Amino acid sequence: MLFALTRRVLTEADPKVVAKFAYNFGVKGIRSVELHKRRRRRGVNFPPFLFISVISSCQLRCQGCWVDVAAPAQKLSLDELNLIVNDAKAHGNAYFGILGGEPFLHPQLLDLFAAHPDCYFQVFTNGQLITDDIARQLARLGNVTPLVSIEGSEIVSDERRGRPQVLTRTLEGLEVCRRHRLLIGVATSVCQTNVELVSESWLRRLIAMGVHYVWFHTYRVVGPKPNPQLALRPDQVVAVRRFIVRMRARLPIAIVDAYWDDRGEALCPMATGVSHHIGPGGHIEPCPVIQFATSTVRDGTSIYETMTQSAFLRDFREAAAGATQGCIVLERPDIVRDLVRKHGAHDSTQRGTAMAEFEAMTPRRSQHNPGEEVPEEHWAYRFAKKHWFFGFGAYS
Repeated sequence: MLFALTRRVLTEADPKVVAKFAYNFGVKGIRSVELHKRRRRRGVNFPPFLFISVISSCQLRCQGCWVDVAAPAQKLSLDELNLIVNDAKAHGNAYFGILGGEPFLHPQLLDLFAAHPDCYFQVFTNGQLITDDIARQLARLGNVTPLVSIEGSEIVSDERRGRPQVLTRTLEGLEVCRRHRLLIGVATSVCQTNVELVSESWLRRLIAMGVHYVWFHTYRVVGPKPNPQLALRPDQVVAVRRFIVRMRARLPIAIVDAYWDDRGEALCPMATGVSHHIGPGGHIEPCPVIQFATSTVRDGTSIYETMTQSAFLRDFREAAAGATQGCIVLERPDIVRDLVRKHGAHDSTQRGTAMAEFEAMTPRRSQHNPGEEVPEEHWAYRFAKKHWFFGFGAYS
């Protein structure tokens, strides 16, 4: 499997794209995690991976979205984005997850990528704005991978995304990426209406379309219009995990997950300190779905100082790790509410209803299902998770 996947990447992607991935994401990504471990031993937490929502706007209206996509656009300026990236680079970071809204609506997004050839950017996108010209520029830069969201069949996609002909337009963007020999990913928010995509036949279809990696993440019942009927049952979450582990050893396509360690025990990237989120208004948040903040990127002398000295972020990490190895938002919304009140954090949404949304939440299970752990089978995934993406002592 590993040899076949490597051969696919080397023959299907542009050499510059492969080289940037191997060095900026691979070599430098490992280094950033090692530096994170050293900082933690000193009692200092600065995440090796930052997720940045560059703009709030989006042309789609997805079920369960927690972003204020219909409100007047909020976006980080290019100067602010460069400040964030440069400060993180100074402390060893090289990988940045770029979210929205729809990131390609940001008018200076490509300028950001061009300004940091020594970094690697993963863009979470619906793919519909990736034109031939944009894909050509991404290939020229080499340091960007589009992670394109696909939510199911044409009918399911239209329902989930709130617009007609969503799948057709998304697949057109995917084909443009393949034609320009990019490293391509597909992400799916797995829920009751598309759980059938978690299948070997779907992965084989993606391989035929030139997709190199997939990311299955389970639907989270959050936001101003939550859809609890879409949420997976605990047994379905375990089934998704079993499928991921089995396919990793069978098919030449990488499968990403951020919610289980090498032993199959659940984890939360925020609780382990691996990642935090910066919203389109510049607010520094524990994670994308916890839209409360006590500081912004405009506070303090540096992002590093603001984040490492934040009692709000520290308490969130510790409280989450102490309460569950799963998602504190789903399992213990009461703790989220208590921490927000304790620190006087303000609602970082434009709608101003985040606290009311948490007050109305019903606790539910997440990826933490004790006794149902599914350990990694493939040695490469097991090794990588054990050394570069695990609990970092958060749950000890």
